Formats: sequence, structure tokens, C-alpha cells
Amino acid sequence: MESGSVTTPFGRRSMSLALLAGQFISRDIEPGKSVDKWKLFRSLCAAKRRLGISDRTLAVLNALLSFYPENTLSGETSLVVFPSNVQLSLRAHGMAEATLRRHLAALVDAGLVARKDSPNGKRYARKTRDGAIGTAFGFSLAPLLARSGEIERLAAEAEAVRIELQRLRERLTLCRRDIAKLIDVVLEELPGDWTSLQEDFRSLVQAIPRTPDIADLTALVEAFETLREQVANQLQTRIKLQEMSGNPDQTERHKQESKPESIIELERCPRNERSDGQAGEPAHEAKRAFPLGMVLKACPEIMNYGPDGAVRSWRDLMIAAVTVRSMLGVYPSAYQEACEVMGPENAGVAVACILERAGHINSAGGYLRDLTGKARQGKFSLGPMLMALLRANGFDRRGVL
Repeated sequence: MESGSVTTPFGRRSMSLALLAGQFISRDIEPGKSVDKWKLFRSLCAAKRRLGISDRTLAVLNALLSFYPENTLSGETSLVVFPSNVQLSLRAHGMAEATLRRHLAALVDAGLVARKDSPNGKRYARKTRDGAIGTAFGFSLAPLLARSGEIERLAAEAEAVRIELQRLRERLTLCRRDIAKLIDVVLEELPGDWTSLQEDFRSLVQAIPRTPDIADLTALVEAFETLREQVANQLQTRIKLQEMSGNPDQTERHKQESKPESIIELERCPRNERSDGQAGEPAHEAKRAFPLGMVLKACPEIMNYGPDGAVRSWRDLMIAAVTVRSMLGVYPSAYQEACEVMGPENAGVAVACILERAGHINSAGGYLRDLTGKARQGKFSLGPMLMALLRANGFDRRGVL
């Protein structure tokens, strides 16, 4: 059990309020209090950001805990562990001694362990006649035991924040998808200028930070849901007007002129049909001509539109391309045609390039159709466009392959 007067550090290490705090906390352990050390360590891992400690610091604490012989930290036993730096480094996966000392100091400053230095600065223990540890010098784990309730509370709060962030991200992802699909319907079915609607959607997507907190996501989700409601209301009004003014002839004509494919099927980008509509080999080359890493370095903006704000695979890139296509006002039919001629992946790359140069292109849809037409004639390749964007971003081909 921790007791005694205040002790000061050995050698040139100066006394600090953090050292004093650790010793004072050690005296506040309730009689009979105990806690499973590994369960407490898991709570520390969950609450690390709130406690201001890093993964490497936790690795050192894990090593310190492994030198405590029991699984349960108890105020009825000595809570001082006394491994040498060599032993500690081995259990901390070979961490360098200078790094080890830095993280030990971080644990002390965070009030998770306390130093108990011997007269000569060495770490050791003296045993009693019956073989039990009497006096020990090293690192006391008493602050961990004393703060176990606080640590578990912080871990529970951190878990609640994680779950809420996950819930908000799911709502945001669903809302982005809904708006993109609804905008497609608006552009296809409702005549008029919908530039402001597209700009609102683009501004909201660009406002999503890379590492948002709950407040950021809550505000964004509300804004996205409001925009989704506006688009849905526009469509509902149009449907009601058609129902009120329609007649059998109009209804029959509408059925004949409507396209049978859904938006999802339209953007599936079939691989097993030729551009002339006959079955067989695709008109495009099936292989991807460029590595994904090269594409993302040439077109970093596309990453903001991937699932959860990231592009980790070709599938993520194509999902992002569908969102960007809607945002830029490119009709599904234009994107479908690009998929058939260039291939799905290359069509996604083309959309990423257009997004990167959006400020210099008046009509993204017209530009994509022009590229598709040239590609069908064998007069267009993505290579020069990607290389130009790489150079503009400070890369060259050797630096990204």
C-alpha cells in the first residue's frame, strides 16, 4: 500500500507539480479498492486522446503493467514495479532507450504513474524475511488505481462520441447519395436552370472537413437534410402537377418515352457489351492504364467525394465519380457512354480530371462527351491529361509510379 512522505527525483531531474500530483493521488486510494489491470488498460486506450497520451506511450505503460505480478491492481499490495530500461525496452518491442525515457516522462506528466526513486537512482526492491517485497524503488502504479473510476468514465464518454460520430457519418453518407440521385431526376425530368441547386450541393460537400467532430457533422447533416427536402419537394410538386393535368394520351406517351433503366443501372457501366450494342468484347481496353496512386496524386480533389471522404480503391473512385458527375451537371447518359467507350475505371479517371480543372471548363457534360467521342475514334488518351495535372501538382511520372 502506498504511504510515506513526499519523495523527490534522483540526480538532475527537477521536482515538478506533475510529480507531486502523482504522489498525492497515490494516497487517495480507497481501502480495499482493486481493479483488473488489463481491463483498465483497455479503458486507457479508449480514452487516450482525452488523457493526452500517444500509442507509443501506451506501449510503454503496457510493458510496465506486465512487470506487475498480479492481474489485479490492489491497494493492499506494493504497486511499485522496478524493471531496468533494458528489460522495459525488450517488452516495449525494442524501443530505443531515449524514446523510452521520453514516454516514461509522458506517463508521469499525465498523472498515470509516479516515480519513486532510490538514493542512487537505481530501480530495485528489498524483500522481507518471508520473501515478500518490502521497500521498492521504480515506478508506482498507484495513480492508475486511484484514477481508475475517472479513466473508465472518460473511456465511456469516448466510446459514446465514437458511436455518435459513426451514426452521423452514416446519415451524412445516405443524405449525399440521396441528393445526388434526386438531382439526376431533376436534371432529367424538370426543365429549367438548376445551377444554384448544384452549387449548393457542391458547397456542402466541399465543406466536409477531413476530421470532423460531432458539432461539425451535426450542422452538416442538418444542412444536407434540408437540401434533400428541398429537392424532394420540387419533385413532389412536379408529380402532383402531372397527375392533375395528365390524360391517357400523355400517360401513354410518357411511358413510351421513359427510359426503362434505373439511375443505378444506368451508371453500372456494363463491361460485356460493345458500344454498338452487340454482345462480345468491350470496345475499350479492360485493363487499367494507370495506377490508382498516380491518379489520386494527379487529381486529389476526387478523394473528398469518396465514401467517408476517402478513396482507397478503384471502387471508391467510381463511387466518387458518380457523385461528382451529378454535382457537375453531367447527364447520366453522358457518363454511361463514357463508361462504354473508355471503360468504367477510365471514365471515373476522366471525371476526376474534369473536377480538377472544373474552374476552366464551362460545360463538364459537353467536355466529357467530347472526350468520349475522341476516345471512340482513337484520338484521345488519358495519359497526357494526367501528366499535365501531375506536373501542375509538383509531381512527375517517375515520382508517383
